[in-house]
Amino acid sequence: MSSTDSPTAEIARRWQALTERVASAADAAGRSPDDVAVLLASKTTPVPVVRAAVEAGATLLGENRVQELVAKAPELADLDPTWHVIGHLQSNKVNAALRWARCVQSVDDLDLARRLSRRCEVTDRDLEVMVQVNVSGEETKSGVSPEAALDLAASVAALPGLRLTGLMTIGAHSPDTGLVRAGYARLRELRDALVGQAATAGATVLSMGMSGDLELAVAEGATLVRVGTAVFGPRQV
Repeated sequence: MSSTDSPTAEIARRWQALTERVASAADAAGRSPDDVAVLLASKTTPVPVVRAAVEAGATLLGENRVQELVAKAPELADLDPTWHVIGHLQSNKVNAALRWARCVQSVDDLDLARRLSRRCEVTDRDLEVMVQVNVSGEETKSGVSPEAALDLAASVAALPGLRLTGLMTIGAHSPDTGLVRAGYARLRELRDALVGQAATAGATVLSMGMSGDLELAVAEGATLVRVGTAVFGPRQV
């Protein structure tokens, strides 16, 4: 097998194709490609494959499960990627998660935020957090309702040790692109309301869009897209 056919080369090719795809989406939306960051969701992906992606240029990694985060992060520490928690975080996993995560995107209730804040105080550190909003209303998705999002965000921003950087959502699971895009527009409207308030003016990040719908998210203002299958292929069970 030649080097161009190696798994590492294939991951690098997919990463390049993804960055070009994001840049094209930004151009189509009249935005600068530099305004849209890419986070690779590495759920169920073996460490050597994730390593290949980081070596190809990925700097942001996200894990849904804390047990995968604590298993992979030490193996990739020499590359110093930035880790985000992007899945539901159980309160009893906070300590383990914060050993490696620089950001928790999935804060959807005040109790979790308070626990994160207390851990930050104990360890004398700051933590970036986002409020997860369920813009689709689907019962299978985590997240605070849009109606309660601004109040929760304000409460989270006031906690010591936490730095509210923005909002996150998972788009509607629907073939109706209009419905999906409307959900992303709703999150943007909430973000705009946040940055209009002094206490949450720094919450500019819009984490939304994945492999199947990132163009819709970028068109509605996403500043961070979370992509897995476009680079890593179908998830392993």
